Amino acid sequence: MDLTDVAIFVAAVEAASLAAAGRRLGVAPLIASRRLASLEAQLGVRLMHRSTRALALTPEGEAFLPHAQALLQARDEGFAALASDDASASGLLRITSSGPFGRRILTPMVGDLLAVHPKLKVELLLNDALVDIVAQGVDVAVRIAPLRDSSLLARRVGSNLRGLYASPSYFQGRTPPTTVADLAAHECLAYHGETAWTFDGRHGAVRQPIQGRFTATGMEAVREACLQGLGLARLAHWDAAEDVAACKLIEVRLIDGALAPTPIWAVSARTRSTPAKVRVFVEALQVRLRSLA
Repeated sequence: MDLTDVAIFVAAVEAASLAAAGRRLGVAPLIASRRLASLEAQLGVRLMHRSTRALALTPEGEAFLPHAQALLQARDEGFAALASDDASASGLLRITSSGPFGRRILTPMVGDLLAVHPKLKVELLLNDALVDIVAQGVDVAVRIAPLRDSSLLARRVGSNLRGLYASPSYFQGRTPPTTVADLAAHECLAYHGETAWTFDGRHGAVRQPIQGRFTATGMEAVREACLQGLGLARLAHWDAAEDVAACKLIEVRLIDGALAPTPIWAVSARTRSTPAKVRVFVEALQVRLRSLA
């Protein structure tokens, strides 16, 4: 039995799509279909009902699925037991994150990772929307937000420290805010749909209504508007650091409240053992975030 055929079957079940299974494993959809057909021919049963819109397991497929998963887990554990850490960090690692974080944090970090692991390949998918990592064949997603309950495996790798920033030009003729309440008199650069910002105050969370003439759906547009002097923006420290060093932005500190950090997660499909390529990436990301903090 060819375990590549078995992997196609398991991936197709997880992604509910043969095309998605092919993307995850790096094979064309036609090849994925042929491999599944080959597995069914070898077993002498039909494992899945296939249509142009959906896949559905047959009773035989449901019975075979846990055994197929066990076969793949045993293969991965066997390879991991024989290989050294450097040698086992190989193959294609597909990562997804938001555009700004991917460009500013992950891309430089990935360069160092590739230098250490010459058998590793990386595909970085930048998308500000929430990606279905199973359907898209993604190995690990970096998410900066509270997580919803799911069957995915989430590892907290750091904290996203945030602050209030504005350009020097914004404060020409304006008094900088010193308290949370002062923000009511300022232009606040918000994300689309935001009407208030929440701060950690002396006695708990403080919700401050905000107003402003500019909103955007993405972090980069908000940052650019901030650089142009259009108002105050909430930015991650890693996103503002270069502009602060160049005196293009000023961090505004309030005496009675601060923005709470948000967690940074590395999210992957739940498996019995973590692939080495995912493990070395997560470890490198933790080191990188600690250096930023």
